[in-house]
Amino acid sequence: MKKFVLNESRLPRAWYNVAADLPGGLAPVLHPGTLQPIGPSDLAPLFPMAIIEQEVSTERFVTIPDEVRDALRLFRPTPLVRAERLERYLDTPAHIYFKNESVSPAGSHKTNTAIPQAWYNRREGIRKLVTETGAGQWGSALSFAGQLFGLEVEIYMVAVSYLQKPYRRSLMRAWGGEVHSSPSNRTASGRAVRAEHPDSPGSLGIAISEAVERAASDPLAHYALGSVLNHVCLHQTVIGIEAREQMAEAGEYPDVVIGCVGGGSNFAGLAFPFVPDKLEGRPVRLMAVEPASCPTLTKGVYAYDYGDIARLTPVVKMFTLGHDFVPPAIHAGGLRYHGDSPLVSRLVHDGIAEARAIPQNACFEAAVTFARTEGILPAPESSHAIRAAIDEALEAKAEGKPRVILFNLSGHGHFDLSAYDDYLDGKLQDAEYPAEAVAAATLRLPRVDGGVPPA
Repeated sequence: MKKFVLNESRLPRAWYNVAADLPGGLAPVLHPGTLQPIGPSDLAPLFPMAIIEQEVSTERFVTIPDEVRDALRLFRPTPLVRAERLERYLDTPAHIYFKNESVSPAGSHKTNTAIPQAWYNRREGIRKLVTETGAGQWGSALSFAGQLFGLEVEIYMVAVSYLQKPYRRSLMRAWGGEVHSSPSNRTASGRAVRAEHPDSPGSLGIAISEAVERAASDPLAHYALGSVLNHVCLHQTVIGIEAREQMAEAGEYPDVVIGCVGGGSNFAGLAFPFVPDKLEGRPVRLMAVEPASCPTLTKGVYAYDYGDIARLTPVVKMFTLGHDFVPPAIHAGGLRYHGDSPLVSRLVHDGIAEARAIPQNACFEAAVTFARTEGILPAPESSHAIRAAIDEALEAKAEGKPRVILFNLSGHGHFDLSAYDDYLDGKLQDAEYPAEAVAAATLRLPRVDGGVPPA
């Protein structure tokens, strides 16, 4: 059997909260001004109380509201597919499965958190959501969710992606989203960057500063984030919860679970529901794959840092390249963030998950192979997971041993055709982020309790 599809009645009724299973819990979140632990009142200007409660929750399961489940039924449960044609092409004894999140209206997994975030905000009387977006998947998803629940959506899109992906902008606008290139002249933080760097390609850290500034200035607006934070990772666990049931129907269990990582949400969504098995001793590997040009987990420092360049956001402990990091203009725009989810970072730091960095040409090679065998053109972000899955399958071939591989196809690449043109025309360049730049960034990290973060 090639495709495993759950009936709508089996759509998960609760999200899984990995924080409940982490020994000792997470390091406290700090106020950006005082560097002291924050409370719910500090987050209230940005988020609805239900989201704040989810952010700090230590409950193992959080019930999904019926209205949210009804909206998720537009595209969930998503299929689990066995990539038999890819297996035959690779001539591998490995069995390769992928969770196809590209079937959502916005074409990516981001819709899984956009829908509950929009619903909780609307229930609290909020009229507008302000956000940032890298490659545009999150901005598209939130624009769609805003339409579902009658919310205005204002989006600050990283400048290089704003130019690279005009049709992703078109999709946001079609769903009513108001899209601005970041850094912009609409905010003090954007103007400050433009004054110093008029031709700045932008970064997620800059765009976050602009979105937070705009949201905080409007009493009827809130900020929405598509990755990194605990509640976002929580919402994404519908992916892995479904995948566990589907793998059982396939009669197999994964040896390795793979997801690409920028902020960490799609890896978290697939991998977190397998963490209890890992903690109980089951030999499942959880692999987070990132760009070599933005190697947060593989070269970054595990320390407290701000989430944005203007230092407006709460300070969290995570792997980071420094909050003022401006990445190379690679095509995987959704993976260009300087930090990673505190939850994902903690799992990698503790050895529960592993991390790998891959250059973009190798990823696009894998993406083209996948498209030519399985028929789906993947997003550049997803190509990182595909590259790792192919490498695992080839390793199984070299060993002459079977291996069950599960990866997250986090989105399609229909709005990334210019990136594929660049690859097929031989124009893509690989970039390695230098370790000395990371060392320099540690000098600009916040001094928590008067100390200097470790290099």
